[in-house]
Amino acid sequence: MFSRSFFIILIALFGMTSFVHADDLSLLDNKAKESQVTQLEQDKLRTQTIKQTRVELEKKLNALKRSIKQVENQTQQLSSSFSQNEKALTELEKQLQIETGSLGELFGVVRQGAKSTEEIVMSSVIQRSEGLSLAPFEHVTNTDTLPSIAVLSDYVNAMATYIEQSRVVTSVMVNRLQGDGLVVEEGMIRVGDMALLSERGEMQWDRSQAQAEQYSRYPDDATNTGNFRSDSMLIDVTRGGLFTQYAEQPTLLQRIEQAGIVGQIILGLLLIGLIITVYRGVVLMTIQWQISKQLLVPETPSNNPLGRILSVYDKEKGQNLESLELRLLEAIMDEQQGLEKGLSMLKLLAALAPMLGLLGTVTGMIETFQVITQFGNGDPKVMAGGISMALTTTVLGLIAAMPLLLAHNLLSSRADSINATLEKQGVSLVAAKAENDNARII
Repeated sequence: MFSRSFFIILIALFGMTSFVHADDLSLLDNKAKESQVTQLEQDKLRTQTIKQTRVELEKKLNALKRSIKQVENQTQQLSSSFSQNEKALTELEKQLQIETGSLGELFGVVRQGAKSTEEIVMSSVIQRSEGLSLAPFEHVTNTDTLPSIAVLSDYVNAMATYIEQSRVVTSVMVNRLQGDGLVVEEGMIRVGDMALLSERGEMQWDRSQAQAEQYSRYPDDATNTGNFRSDSMLIDVTRGGLFTQYAEQPTLLQRIEQAGIVGQIILGLLLIGLIITVYRGVVLMTIQWQISKQLLVPETPSNNPLGRILSVYDKEKGQNLESLELRLLEAIMDEQQGLEKGLSMLKLLAALAPMLGLLGTVTGMIETFQVITQFGNGDPKVMAGGISMALTTTVLGLIAAMPLLLAHNLLSSRADSINATLEKQGVSLVAAKAENDNARII
């Protein structure tokens, strides 16, 4: 009874499960069909969109191909036109060259002259003070074609105006740059286009700033508004080139500084040599004067070389002739040593000076080569220091050696002259002694 009831329950449960599964499968089948229909519709729509896009792209591609074809045709036409125009231009240039003849060369000369004149006018104070326009010059220099008659007329008139103003000496008011950097307006004298004079001297005209500047140095006879004369004056016809060169020319002290320590040593030797020269020259002149006085009164020997020799003679004249001669020779040799004192040092200084100059030359060249090694040889100003030292020391050595050699020669000659006088007097004393001895024997 129990097993039968259990079996019936199982059959009922199985039937209920089958009914539920059948409903689920039916629902899934319906959803799948709906999804498939939706997918087909989307695929169909996508396909239609792709076809429509392809048609549009093909239309655009065809339009671009037609445009490329048109551009190629236009390019070909333009190339053909360019070739034809180039040939025509060549023919026209040949025809123009034949018709113009030498006008091309003439225009080149005119343009070159206009350019140089424009530079002169721009650098002159006339352009600022008289308001001279640069347009006529620019119209000639900035064109590549033959200038017209009107342009050439303006150019000629501008040149005539400039030439007319170049002969005028007049007072002008210009800006001047002071030493403190301030710019003030000052009255000056314009001497044509050559010079601009102020109370300080000739001024340098800065065309970029349209102002006058003072040179750092002036010669003593430089012209200014104080010594200005309309009939004759000294001016820099190079428009500042000579004054610039004069200002950059080093002074004597700057030259000595360029020579360095070697140059200072050379100058020290020169100073010592000059002191010796002056001192020994005074001594020798004094001795020569004393000897000249002594020759007038040989009976009374005084304190001078000849007087001391005469004293030796008076003291030793009782000796025999040979002893007296040796005593006099000894006295003369002692005096000769005093006369030649300082001459050997003077000769040594004269020999050392050029050798030190050569040393400075070598030192300067070594410095120059070191600069070349570090910075190259592109800028001569970098090497100027060593070269200046080399040349300046050489010059100083020669300058020191020449007067020292001359002084040595003069002093040696004077000392030799005094020595000759002493020897002559000594020989005469010995001769007088010999004559007296011979007369006594007879």
